[in-house]
Amino acid sequence: MNLVQLNPPSPDPKTAPPFPAAAKIDLRDTQLRRNIARATDTIQRKRAALVEEKKDWQALRDAGAAIRREALRNLDGYLLQFEDRFQAAGGTVHWAANAAEANRVALDILREHDAREVIKIKSMTTAEIGMNEYLAQHNVTAHETDLAELILQLGGDQPSHIVVPALHKNRQQVREIFARSMGLPGLSDDPEALTAAARQYLREKFLRVKTAICGANFLIAETGGVTIVESEGNGRMCLTLPETLIAIVGIEKVIPRFADLEVLLQTLPRSATGERMNPYNSIWSGVIPGDGPKNMHVVLLDNGRTRVLRDGIGRQTLQCIRCGACQNACPVYRQTGGHAYGSVYAGPIGAILTPQLEDMRHAQSLPYASSLCGACYEVCPVKINIPEVLVHLRARVVDRGRRKLASLFDQERAGMMMMAAIFASSRRYEAAQRLARTAQRTVRHGDAWYHWLPGMAGRWTETRDLAPLPQETFREWWQQRRRS
Repeated sequence: MNLVQLNPPSPDPKTAPPFPAAAKIDLRDTQLRRNIARATDTIQRKRAALVEEKKDWQALRDAGAAIRREALRNLDGYLLQFEDRFQAAGGTVHWAANAAEANRVALDILREHDAREVIKIKSMTTAEIGMNEYLAQHNVTAHETDLAELILQLGGDQPSHIVVPALHKNRQQVREIFARSMGLPGLSDDPEALTAAARQYLREKFLRVKTAICGANFLIAETGGVTIVESEGNGRMCLTLPETLIAIVGIEKVIPRFADLEVLLQTLPRSATGERMNPYNSIWSGVIPGDGPKNMHVVLLDNGRTRVLRDGIGRQTLQCIRCGACQNACPVYRQTGGHAYGSVYAGPIGAILTPQLEDMRHAQSLPYASSLCGACYEVCPVKINIPEVLVHLRARVVDRGRRKLASLFDQERAGMMMMAAIFASSRRYEAAQRLARTAQRTVRHGDAWYHWLPGMAGRWTETRDLAPLPQETFREWWQQRRRS
């Protein structure tokens, strides 16, 4: 099977449809919604039980937030310290301002070692920059080794969750993908059988392919260490067997000290998968003769992150440790899944990260993909105030719109401007009420609720009913009472 042909384009916020339009499609997929509800409910229950046993959980959240804030306040210094320590240990550090530079650096390294195939550890950063597709265009095949990522790659699908990328697939669907792609028509949908099939398929890749690409959960400035945590062991295989390892890492992943892992490796697994600790925790600090890769590279990726860092409110987005807890708790994500977000980063964190990485030029509907209930903030292990950032980004979307002449013809903004004029005057407000009571008779019969409204107002009745206006307002009732 030629995996060069299997990699569909990564979600592109520049071309993705607005969230409401994409969500409407996913909301009709009842199997998708059942799969997501079942998976997120399971993770939530496991997380709640393990958080409950930690009597110092809130203190751990405070400590994790403090570690991440300190790293961002001194990001330049800690990155240079990491570079110095990592290169002193025999590794090589590259700096990439954007996706194009990062992809080009990785391809140059692969060509230097005449690599036509790579094995990959799950990495949202490589998905962010479309690395698999880029490598395929240059005749390099990338084999995903994470079980969920393998399912998606063989099925020509895209991730829908930060930690559990194939969350939207059930085991019957996985069986169909494996049976078709691996030539196993008699394969059972028993989890053990599916795992065994994946293991047999991947072992050949682990033993043969000599180059690997990974991301990183954390970079340790103090020691020059690259930290990767995972649950399946595929990461350990990719870290130990290949001769060349390339890590593509966002610059925000740096932490100051090795001791900081004591906090973060308690909060991350509990928040991500409902585990006390990750089964595999690997730390590599450069090249070690006779142990692991002979060549190790770290590509430090900006791709809009320094721009986010300059925003006093939005910068807290970069504290994220990619646990996915906000997705599991979000009532919007639980209904739509991750594909509706049109980005590698879905859910509440994606709703604030993607627009900022795009400099608010694209994905402008994502800050509105939230009820602002605050559930995401309550579960975040590093205390990112996602609702605060959402409101902040909504204001930025509005401000950008005001600066465009075309916004004068936007129905939604025109409607809001009209409502602002009505609410600014009590006389206009009362006149509008009287007019609305008269107008409602043309679309309502008897005492029934509205099930349909014309024009822009129809967006409300697409998903809910609207109660009729009362025949007498409180103001009118009060004035009549005073007269009597």
